Amino acid sequence: MKFLSFIVLGALVAGVLAGAGVRAAEAGWLTELAHAIEAFGGLWLNTLRMTVIPLIVSLLILGVASVADTARTGGLVARAVLLFAVLILFSATYGVIAVNGLLALFPVAPVEAQKFLAGFGEVAKATEPPSFAAWLAGLAPANPVRAAAEDAILPLVTFAMFFGFAVTKIEPKLREAIVTFFRGVSEAMIVVVRWVLLAAPLGVFALSLGLGARAGLGAAGTLAHYVFIVTSVVASVTVLAWLLGVLFSRQPIGRFTTALFPVWAVAAATQSSLASLPVMLQACLRSLAIPARVADVTLPLSVAVFRFTSAPTNLAVCFFVAHLYGIEPSMLQIVGAIIVAFAVSIGSVGLPGQVSFIASIAPICFALGVPIEILGVLIAVEVIPDIFRTLGNTTADVSATAILGKGEKDEEKPA
Repeated sequence: MKFLSFIVLGALVAGVLAGAGVRAAEAGWLTELAHAIEAFGGLWLNTLRMTVIPLIVSLLILGVASVADTARTGGLVARAVLLFAVLILFSATYGVIAVNGLLALFPVAPVEAQKFLAGFGEVAKATEPPSFAAWLAGLAPANPVRAAAEDAILPLVTFAMFFGFAVTKIEPKLREAIVTFFRGVSEAMIVVVRWVLLAAPLGVFALSLGLGARAGLGAAGTLAHYVFIVTSVVASVTVLAWLLGVLFSRQPIGRFTTALFPVWAVAAATQSSLASLPVMLQACLRSLAIPARVADVTLPLSVAVFRFTSAPTNLAVCFFVAHLYGIEPSMLQIVGAIIVAFAVSIGSVGLPGQVSFIASIAPICFALGVPIEILGVLIAVEVIPDIFRTLGNTTADVSATAILGKGEKDEEKPA
């Protein structure tokens, strides 16, 4: 998948350059050929879109059921899950503030945004945001199937979360059957997404060809702007995770930072929290002197269910897209997006980067009322922010473990 990411990035560059060449040539037959190739990009994007609803519902049900089951296994685990939830909500709220602040300081010029979006068909118009009464009534879907068909993601998330918690309350035999079914659905959808991603170089080339034909080389500038905004947000989230660890674990700042150096090196090289687990364990046990009974439980659990950077980074992507379209979500839509980002950050844990990009970001776009057509191009540059995602997640894993370790030490002190 990592090698494929660089091929997709190359396809994006090639497509934009070829499209800019078509635009400069001003030859009718070349333009028609570009439109024909671009149609394949639309087909490729639709095959990705068709997996979003069944994938996110099944992952949410599995994620909620597994976290609820895990939280009942012991006091330390329950405290860890609660801490993870608080930190994710905090990081999501921070992400909304950070991305809007950056876009206020470094906005995309409206003309450039219009040219960029022209490569994806008719530019969407902002819809009237719902009233509080309508928003509150719509949190629970009267018909979950209809909600799925209409991409009403927030009520669908509500249904999936209630269903997931309910699954933990029924008898084990029935629970196992339901969990097995939805695990099968999620695994099947992941296989479909992987098949579709094999064609990502062709799909991204086709989409970016149309983009270059309409926007020219200016499209590259907009994409660079996107990478700058999203990478800045996730990098600042990494600093935030480090700062929280220093403040609440009461570890000396020098020792805590030094312990993280090897973790950051492995995380940057592998772009995998799981691959970084051994060095994170070593940092916690040896460098930070965290009790083994805390580190041995908390770190594997955090790798399994905790993604500190997921919600803020995904929200940053969605707000950048909204900025391009000139859509200003209401406060209620922002609250709904934070709820969805929180939910999908749990459900999408463990998915490959490109798979989780679509599964995590499309539902948040739906919650904000933002079109998702340009995600097929943005996925090509995800390889750059993804490095910082892993740095932030591993930093947060160590920080959360250190915070919980501090509590264990306090409990051990004699009265």
